[in-house]
Amino acid sequence: MIKIGLTGSIGMGKSTTGQMFVELGCPLHDADASVHRLYKGKAAPLIEATFPGTTNQDGVNRHALAKVVLNDDAAMKKLESIIHPLVHEEEQTFFERAVKDGAECVVLDIPLLFETNATARCDVIVVVSAPEDIQRERVLARPGMSVEKFEAIKARQMPDAEKRKRADYVIETGNGMIEAKEQVARIVEELKHNKKD
Repeated sequence: MIKIGLTGSIGMGKSTTGQMFVELGCPLHDADASVHRLYKGKAAPLIEATFPGTTNQDGVNRHALAKVVLNDDAAMKKLESIIHPLVHEEEQTFFERAVKDGAECVVLDIPLLFETNATARCDVIVVVSAPEDIQRERVLARPGMSVEKFEAIKARQMPDAEKRKRADYVIETGNGMIEAKEQVARIVEELKHNKKD
């Protein structure tokens, strides 16, 4: 089974690209979606114990938590030490299910793939990228996003140019969906072909 690591900085079109892989028969594990689930369940009491007042009856209050951790490296590291092992557990369950289902390839959508040294868990790294002006426009159009928040998130992410250098494949999303889909299809075809060889 080919493990494709999918990553890209905020606003590059990674989630949309991930769905393109799914359409071509590659099951996807989305680390962000996993975190959302964990924030509503298993992780909430652990986060409340470490950062009191950041949860409510629905689980973790992301807004309250962001205020505590966003510009504090030590707090961010504490949060990551709680959440990353739980995400890995979910990922492992996903792998086991994909193997049972006979999947030829799986996609691991990991926003901080390079930053968290997750490359060892992947056979191939695909980076999703777009010009900086398009990235900024996409991100600032999101509800609740500010320039300050965008810059803080960007500061925690490896620069796009460095990610591109480290990638096995780069998918450009700045020229629209059709072109991005064609790039995804070529990658899947090539990986399956190489696997047969």
